[in-house]
Amino acid sequence: MLIDTHSHLNFNAYNNDLEDVIKRSLDNDIWMINVGSQYSTCQKAIEISQKYSQGVYAAVGLHPIHLETNLVKIKEDMEEAQQFQAKGEVFDYDKYKSLAKNEKVKAIGEVGLDYYYKPKTTARKKIFKEKQREVLIQEISLARELDLPVIFHCRMAHQDLLEILKVQLSKFNLKGVIHCFTGNWQEAEKYLEMGFFLGFNGIIFKLNLDEIIKKTPLDKILIETDCPYLTPPAMGTKRNEPVYIKYVAEKIAQLKNLKLEEMAEKTTDNAKELFAIQ
Repeated sequence: MLIDTHSHLNFNAYNNDLEDVIKRSLDNDIWMINVGSQYSTCQKAIEISQKYSQGVYAAVGLHPIHLETNLVKIKEDMEEAQQFQAKGEVFDYDKYKSLAKNEKVKAIGEVGLDYYYKPKTTARKKIFKEKQREVLIQEISLARELDLPVIFHCRMAHQDLLEILKVQLSKFNLKGVIHCFTGNWQEAEKYLEMGFFLGFNGIIFKLNLDEIIKKTPLDKILIETDCPYLTPPAMGTKRNEPVYIKYVAEKIAQLKNLKLEEMAEKTTDNAKELFAIQ
């Protein structure tokens, strides 16, 4: 058994064959958490999860690239949302709280910081980053109120995220995973010392994260696809899906000199522990 801890079957890319993709995954004993990126995809993740008694779950949160700042043009991805908000979304704590109370929701996410697309001037960059940090702290507060773990997205912002987490951990016990980890070992070590899991997906076939994977304790590793993105090269297809998680699992097992069965069992236990999945 494997658990894809970060999939996006709630995105447009699966509109034509969603049920087939999920059936294929469940038939191969692969469970999944569908992660929201804005309000519409969070709603859809929950709707999908409610059709299955077991094996399909949801996470809800506002991804930083979809946050309305009026400082950058929101990147449009036609594979993602049916109702794409070109101007971004204002985070509404109560609306997301209502969604997150659903019994199939296992985490707040994906939320975090993303400085890849940013304004050009120093003054605007400062405001842009402050707005992302403010919303992230609100979303962490929501996780605290509902006693849910957090799925963190972080791109070109690890130092700021680490500072936020340090402050938040001084106030309460915060659980979560750094999704699609692409930082360096020094950053990884700090997250691990704070008690967070590191999530690895098909990016490990694009970037050299071998030493970080080798050094990361097995009981702190989660595996994911981030589908429809980051398809393992062995598949040679554009669209990823949960059943391809096996290629990520195989590479990590190889790097850590483990049998695939042992790696699968432990990462599944890790996912069940963090996300309270029975």
